[in-house]
Amino acid sequence: MHEHALARAILQTALERARGRRVTAVETTVGALRQVVPSSLAFHFELLARGTLCEDAAFVQHLQPARLRCACGAEWELGELSFSCPRCGGTDTEVTGGEELLIDSIEVEEEQCTARR
Repeated sequence: MHEHALARAILQTALERARGRRVTAVETTVGALRQVVPSSLAFHFELLARGTLCEDAAFVQHLQPARLRCACGAEWELGELSFSCPRCGGTDTEVTGGEELLIDSIEVEEEQCTARR
């Protein structure tokens, strides 16, 4: 279950960046080629966040489709498991998207100002 390890790393990063403040949302981008099951990642994040400053934080995942580029210059989104170019049929291709696993943002509660005027 690598989703458990990924959720733990995301949680740890969020807690470090929050610097003791309550986390209200964590937004991520997950590429289609990362072999991550989004519902499993969300489940493990929620499970691991219990009892931490990330408990009840919204966990938002943006799924990034796989994209390829051929030597002929064609670019396309991978729909089926075929790495052949739809324009020329060539296989001299490179992956240009879909391998991401990013923490896009971490939203935290700001402390209330108690200063009097």
